[in-house]
Amino acid sequence: MAKILVTGGLGYIGSHTVVELIQSGYDVVIVDNLSNSEQTVLDGIEAITGVRPVFEQLDICDEKAFQACLTKYPHIDAVIHFAAYKAVGESVEKSLDYYRNNVFGLIQLLTLMRKNNIPNIIFSSSCTVYGQPDKLPIDESAPRKPATSPYGNTKQMCEDIIHDAVVSYHDIKAVLLRYFNPIGAHPSAKIGELPKGVPNNLVPFITQTAAGIRKELSVFGDDYNTPDGSAIRDYIYVVDLAKAHVKAMQRLLSGENKAEVEVFNLGTGQGVSVLELVKTFMKATGMNLPYKIVGRRSGDTEQVWADNTRAEKELGWTATTPLDEVLRSAWNWEKQVRGL
Repeated sequence: MAKILVTGGLGYIGSHTVVELIQSGYDVVIVDNLSNSEQTVLDGIEAITGVRPVFEQLDICDEKAFQACLTKYPHIDAVIHFAAYKAVGESVEKSLDYYRNNVFGLIQLLTLMRKNNIPNIIFSSSCTVYGQPDKLPIDESAPRKPATSPYGNTKQMCEDIIHDAVVSYHDIKAVLLRYFNPIGAHPSAKIGELPKGVPNNLVPFITQTAAGIRKELSVFGDDYNTPDGSAIRDYIYVVDLAKAHVKAMQRLLSGENKAEVEVFNLGTGQGVSVLELVKTFMKATGMNLPYKIVGRRSGDTEQVWADNTRAEKELGWTATTPLDEVLRSAWNWEKQVRGL
């Protein structure tokens, strides 16, 4: 049984990926500093899988603590690296925090991977590396544009660092997964997106507004060059996204990868506007959702969605869950959290 270290494994995408890894027969070790997650997520993982994975609370930037963890749990076969700050707007306000955690954290991880003979890494990247693309949909050959936020810049820098490390040392193989916009929750409603404070992502703000936690939803801009004026994104179900990590892990561990660094887009291949998403949520759940149009948000791009051809062909993966079902899963999770 392969042993997988998952950094940020109690976070939103990390926890769903841990579930899929366990259900696929992997032995999982989670490290997380709980800066944007809760230890109670372990209970949800256990309730779904029947397994309570090993958990160590630590900051990956703390070399001594991280090395102690790797000494305690030797013979790690691969790392899935989720431990990064991820909010575009917040990164504009707290740029140095983002560079320290995201960039230095990755350097620390790669250094300790080499020291402890861990040969494989799956990196949680983002479609933000493409900026505002020249053409849509975006495939992996599209040029990376200058980042529109410090968050996007950290993802570009981390991709470059991984490429350079592989060239320098030849003892690490990597898969870079460029996510589009993960949404939804596990169908069991045992785990889901649980932001601390005011949500930075759209769907938690929608569900909190529907639950009465927020007065109304703010739609950032209605003057984009799109059919309804609101920004367009590619919203992918978090469980579908998690399954792609299992496919990528199987590829790495079996040696099927065709290059030492491989890059895959993970999206649905369909663009959905913010206002379309709001209306789909209301139709899928029967909930009224008060919203208002406000100014554009710094760092946002106008429209972006994926070309998934490479992931379909090479990983044998595609996102299949209908949007209304995904939005109902998010609402069921919100109701469970609020006791509604």
